[in-house]
Amino acid sequence: MSKGSAKQMTVTVLSVALVFGAVYGFQQFRNNMISKMIRGKGMPPQAVSTITANVSTWHPAIRTIATLRAVEGASLSTESGGLVTGIHFKSGAMVKAGQLLVELNTAPLQAQLAQLQAAEKLAEINEKRDLAQLKIKAISQATVDADKANLDSARAQVKAQQAAIAEKMIRAPFAGRLGLRQVDLGQYLSPGNAIVTLQKLDPIYVEFNVPQGDLPKIHTGMSVQATSDALPGQTVNGTVTAIEPLVDSTTRNVKIRAMLPNHEGKLLPGLFMNIALDQGVTRQWVTLPSTAIAYNPYGSTVFVVHSKGKGADGKPELFVEQQFVTTGATRGDQVAILSGVHPGDLVVTSGQLKLHNGAPVFINNSIQPTNDPHPEVHQE
Repeated sequence: MSKGSAKQMTVTVLSVALVFGAVYGFQQFRNNMISKMIRGKGMPPQAVSTITANVSTWHPAIRTIATLRAVEGASLSTESGGLVTGIHFKSGAMVKAGQLLVELNTAPLQAQLAQLQAAEKLAEINEKRDLAQLKIKAISQATVDADKANLDSARAQVKAQQAAIAEKMIRAPFAGRLGLRQVDLGQYLSPGNAIVTLQKLDPIYVEFNVPQGDLPKIHTGMSVQATSDALPGQTVNGTVTAIEPLVDSTTRNVKIRAMLPNHEGKLLPGLFMNIALDQGVTRQWVTLPSTAIAYNPYGSTVFVVHSKGKGADGKPELFVEQQFVTTGATRGDQVAILSGVHPGDLVVTSGQLKLHNGAPVFINNSIQPTNDPHPEVHQE
């Protein structure tokens, strides 16, 4: 290679190195300036929702859901088949115990009954005549005994026929309210065909399950408050009447039965209810929504909002401080705070995942998490 070529190559390499060095230096300068700018501005304020901690009155209660059940309820049917010849009720009517509801055709059975009653009458006459003959020793005792057996047999057949006729008469087994009629006049009913439902509605049972841990808190005779979206604004007070002496091995729950008055008949079997059982005296506790609390292995914490003066725009500069809390009982969406928060503290209820001690924040309460002490479950 000639001296001129070598010199030209050297110049080219130095020029390329100078260009790359300039580019690298510019990139380092730019990154440095961006870092300084970010450090100068600091962390931007994070949006959070807040609530002011306040003291609430707590009345301890076990709350659960329940279902109504009739004290007595049955789907009435017939023991024997037959043609419907009489319907003596209306759908939804109140009936008394023993009231005739449906009558099936009994004409053939009545004819047979008349025949059997005639045989019974003849057996009675034969017995009386033979007893008179026995007194004068005109017949033997064996003949009288046979007459007595014939009479007993005839009477038994009459009673059996009367029972068969009674099966054709469907009567209310207890007083209550009827459901919808499911038979028509002239219809043939087979044994077991449904005729109508019958429910005794006043009083009415309400049945519900509680965890086994709550069992020591419940006893017969304790008061129960029942509400339902079917009865808006109404509370029905009842009493616990029975506790199932068996814990469900699958759910570890215990079934409880209470009785509610139902004078107006508005409570119907199968209705969905919300139940509350009073537990002890009222207490005053600082209360927060459960969303405000972060549960961690090392303890439960909340973020409390503080102010450190006014910013350039004249508004208070806000920051948060993480504090450990001791939680107590829960009710609905709320938690009782035993220590760590004082009445009047401004506590973050949402947006905690972006926060740390000293993080700047601004408050946006346009959307708040639920904070209902007694949310009710509604049946769809």
